[in-house]
Formats: sequence, C-alpha cells, structure tokens
Amino acid sequence: MHPAKSEPDTPAQSIDIELLSFRVGENEYSVEIMSVREIRGWTRATSLPHSPPFVRGVINLRGAVLPVVDLAMRLGLPAEEPTERNVIIVVDIGGRTVGLRVDAVSDILSFPLSELQAPPEMAADEGHSFIRALTILDGRMIRVLDLPRVVPSVADAAA
Repeated sequence: MHPAKSEPDTPAQSIDIELLSFRVGENEYSVEIMSVREIRGWTRATSLPHSPPFVRGVINLRGAVLPVVDLAMRLGLPAEEPTERNVIIVVDIGGRTVGLRVDAVSDILSFPLSELQAPPEMAADEGHSFIRALTILDGRMIRVLDLPRVVPSVADAAA
C-alpha cells in the first residue's frame, strides 16, 4: 500500500518544464527542449519554387533534406538576410524534422509548469495564434511557441 500512499504527493510536487530560449530580432521566444534535436550554425539553404515565403529552403542534414523556416518571417517580424551568426534549431514536430532560423540561442530555462499562463485572447493579432503560453522569468517575458501552428504540415499549408 505504500506506493498508493505516495501517489497523492505527486501532484503537489512541482512538475518542471524545460525550454530552449532564443532571440528573433529583439524578441525572445522558446520551445520545449524535448522537441529540440540539435542546434547548428547557419548553412545557406537551397530555395524551393512554390514554397511558402517563410520557408528559406532546404539544407542537407547528414543525407536528409531538412526544410528551414525563417522564424522572423513566419512570425510577421522584419526579415533580414541570414548571416553566419544565425543559428538553425532542428526540431521534431510530430515526427517531422524542421529547421528554425533564429538570430541566437539564449538559454535553457527550467521552472514549474504551473507558472505558464495562457496568452490573452486577441483575435486581431494574427501572430498570437503561434504562442501557446507565456511566463515571466527574471523580469523577462518568455513566449512559448506552438510548434505545430508555427510550422504547418504540407497539407495544412496547401489548404
């Protein structure tokens, strides 16, 4: 019966979430660390005709073709030409591997899941739908991206 007795204590313990934070322009965003496969330096992407404007192209990732999304363009921020200082965060989104071009990786953050808050309802703000949650950490507003919305599947993008 001892294991059953310890079960009620589990919800009271703080369940931590770990995020990888990064900069896009002057803004700080984050993704759950479990979705991050690797972080690599900028590699020039080969453009693809008829791809959405926010897709920079594709790169060779150890023999696999990896699409690269320019996160600034996708989030409606001013887009700049990539430089060697940019970074590609390789993420797994429901079995799909995609690269996200960001300006710089900032930090790995860990805090109780209970500190995440839903973003306010703002229907007029198109970029809002890309934010899954918010929190304030050390005086900084941390935005957690909803990766499936940021990087739609090919079927969703065509719809």
